[in-house]
Amino acid sequence: MVGPVTEATIIETEAYLGFDDPASHGWRGRLHAGNANLYGPPGTWYVYRSYGIHWCANLVCGGPGRGSAVLLRGGLPLRGLATMRRRRAGGGGADDRLANGPGKLCQALGISRDLDGILMPRSEVLVFENQNPGSDAIDVTPRIGITKAVDWPLRFRLRVP
Repeated sequence: MVGPVTEATIIETEAYLGFDDPASHGWRGRLHAGNANLYGPPGTWYVYRSYGIHWCANLVCGGPGRGSAVLLRGGLPLRGLATMRRRRAGGGGADDRLANGPGKLCQALGISRDLDGILMPRSEVLVFENQNPGSDAIDVTPRIGITKAVDWPLRFRLRVP
């Protein structure tokens, strides 16, 4: 994962609530080798393969043993565009589409399973707090790309110009 510096503003996330959330990998306390890090302390990376193809990056929240996390769904590239384009070769398209999905985001930023289980502040991929855009700049909608609890309003998207 070591490589050129890339940077993006995270503009879309989805929350997964753990035990009581049928769309969560932590539904009813499910625990296996592939999702063990979902039950770690807050700030732990939980990275898994979606459909056996794309990496998806989550940050654990809610405390150890809760099985809850926030999926990083999309980003707006800021720095390292040439590197992102190269990583997304054949599928990058316009710069604003380099990281507009969880798999694309991971590919553009060079995120892989290597991050799984590492506390974010100690990892090579860092997430920083940005200025508060205000609640009127954030759309809250149902999550997408899932088949259970599809109506739960747990997707958050920053409106960008």
